[in-house]
Amino acid sequence: MNLRGIVAVAGKPGLWKALAQNKTGFILESLDTNKTKLVANLSTAKIAALDEITIFGDEDDIRLLDVFERIKAVKNVPEAKADSKILRQLFREVAPGHDEEKVYASDMKKIVSWYHILKEFPLFDELETAEVPEAPAPEPEPVKKEVQEETPVKKAPAKKKAVKK
Repeated sequence: MNLRGIVAVAGKPGLWKALAQNKTGFILESLDTNKTKLVANLSTAKIAALDEITIFGDEDDIRLLDVFERIKAVKNVPEAKADSKILRQLFREVAPGHDEEKVYASDMKKIVSWYHILKEFPLFDELETAEVPEAPAPEPEPVKKEVQEETPVKKAPAKKKAVKK
């Protein structure tokens, strides 16, 4: 699953794709059919990249990408507006070990709604591109030059100019 460039903006419904970055923030496009564009200023907007979001766990935090992978295997994923008991049961299955006191029903609804938005996109089924560090460039071989001793060039004595008074 490759969710690079997909973000959630606090106070804005749905998910957004980062198109470009300018000096003050990001230019975003909604993933819905309207394709609304938005300029999100970094000083005022809270932007969260989906590939960096984690869910509170009892021991370790659980990556959102891992939860999405497990939700894919579930046959009947409930709608985001489903009863919180149904969503909690789903999360016990797809996010075992999540902290039930810190992960609220609103969080579960948001994650399920994101899943329903993303499942239609081809990037949801793409493999995540692993960043492979570039191999260092080979050191160039030292250039062997024959050093020729230069013979000093004699300068001609400077001519004196006559100064008129």
